[in-house]
Amino acid sequence: MYDHAYINYLVHFHGDRDYFECHEVLEEHWKEAPASERKDYWVGLIQIAVGLYHQRRGNFKGALKMINSSINLLTVNTGAITQLGLQANELLVQLQRVKADIIEYKPYKSFTMPIADQALKTKCIEECKKRGLIWDQESDLKNEFILHKHSKRDRTDVIKERELNLLKRQKDRGYN
Repeated sequence: MYDHAYINYLVHFHGDRDYFECHEVLEEHWKEAPASERKDYWVGLIQIAVGLYHQRRGNFKGALKMINSSINLLTVNTGAITQLGLQANELLVQLQRVKADIIEYKPYKSFTMPIADQALKTKCIEECKKRGLIWDQESDLKNEFILHKHSKRDRTDVIKERELNLLKRQKDRGYN
């Protein structure tokens, strides 16, 4: 019923609070659709994770930009958010609270997505257990890898792909 990437997003969001990974799995899913068919509500959910990632790291300017954009996208997509098994209005209320905290430079605190579909929540909790995670646990603010994942992750594959794309572009332009 729900996309595996979305369940994966929710598991990371509530299990290990790895917001960078939330962003990665949902962005990949979003990009699978042709550009003309991509849904803004996926971007809104991605931006929640990115905003929380920034807030947790003390980047309040980046956090505010992402949360504002998320609120704007999700406000016009409440029907789709409801179809994703969430309580759209409650999610928007929670995001307004997060926004107020960010404006006041308050430190990050974990929050729970308001899941309306009990079957979805059960599926996510089961997936957390399989991965050795505890559903809805607080974020580990001392886990340096999760806190700074964008700079600490292995980027070997990304770098190789960029190099191959550069070589291809050079070849296509006749530089080889």
